[in-house]
Amino acid sequence: MATHAQLSGPFALGTFADGDGAPFPGLVAGGSVLDLRGRPALGSPATTRDLLERWDEVLPVLHDLAARTDGARRPVAELRTLAPVEPRQLLQSGANYRRHVVDLAVAHRPADDPRTVEQARAEIGAMMDRRAAEDQPYVFIGLPSSITGPYDDVVLPHWCTKPDWELELAAVIGAPAYRVTPEQALAHVAAYTIANDLTARELVFRRDMPEIGTDWLRCKNAPGFTPLGPYLVPAAFVADPADLRVTLKLNGETMQDESTADMLFGVARMVSYASQTTRLLPGDLVLTGSPAGNGMHWGRFLADGDVMDGTITGLGAQRTRCVRESA
Repeated sequence: MATHAQLSGPFALGTFADGDGAPFPGLVAGGSVLDLRGRPALGSPATTRDLLERWDEVLPVLHDLAARTDGARRPVAELRTLAPVEPRQLLQSGANYRRHVVDLAVAHRPADDPRTVEQARAEIGAMMDRRAAEDQPYVFIGLPSSITGPYDDVVLPHWCTKPDWELELAAVIGAPAYRVTPEQALAHVAAYTIANDLTARELVFRRDMPEIGTDWLRCKNAPGFTPLGPYLVPAAFVADPADLRVTLKLNGETMQDESTADMLFGVARMVSYASQTTRLLPGDLVLTGSPAGNGMHWGRFLADGDVMDGTITGLGAQRTRCVRESA
C-alpha cells in the first residue's frame, strides 16, 4: 500500500500500471497521475527513461502539463506504483557517511582487537577524514535486476542470515556524463529518488579468500534487494542535495535518521568520480551511500513480517514488507 510524504516542487515522474496492465510513465501532481504515453510534444515516451533521454527538451513541457487542469488524470491510489526508472547501470557507493563507517568498523572489529571502542572510533574517524581530503570515493557496480517497486514485498532469500537495510539518496542521470568535473556533474543529474540498498551483511567479506575482499554480487544483488522510488523528483526542485533528511523506520521505530550533510563525498563528486571510468547514461542511478543506523549497528536484522518505511526530504516515501523465502 502506498504511503505519502510531501514532494518538493509541483510535480514528479513515476512508472505505473493499471492492475496487471503494461507499465507507463506518468506525471504525478496533486495526488493524481497523467499518462504521458503518446504525447508528441514529449517524443511519445513509453518509459520514464525515454523522457530522461531528452530531459532538457521535455522539462518545460512537463511544467506546462502539470499546470494545466485538462487531461484524463487518475488518482495515484488507483494505480500500482512501480520502480520509477529502469537503469542500464547501477552504481553504488560504500563508506560515504562518516558516522556510518565508524559505527560499522567498530562493530566489525575482531574479538582480539586491543583498542578500546573510543580509540577505534578516533582512529577510524581520522582515516575517513584522510579519504575525504584525498578525494577518493568508493564506488562499485550493482545489477539493475535487484530493483523492485517502492511498495513491493522484499523477499529475504533463505540463505541470507543477516539481511540489513541501507536507505540512500539516489541521483538519476539525464545528460550522458563522461569524465566530467565536479563543477560540471550536477548539470548531468536530472532527478533524485529514494533507494533502499539491502545487504546480506554476513556475505560482504569473502572469509574463504580474504585477499579478494568484498563479494558485492552475493551480498547486494538478490532480486528485490533495491526497492526504488516512489518517484523521480526533478533536480531543479531539490534546493540542496547535501541538506536532506534520510529516515528509515522499522516497524514504526526509527533506525536511520541522518542528514546528507554527513556524506564525505557529495553528489557532484560521486557522479564526477564514477564518470572518470564509465560513461553514465540517461536513467542510470548513482547511489550515494547509507547513513548510520543499519541493523549491524543495532544488532538486529530484517525478519519475516518486518515493515520498512523510508523517507527522504521532498522525495516521498516508500513502504516495503519483508517476506522470508522458504528453503
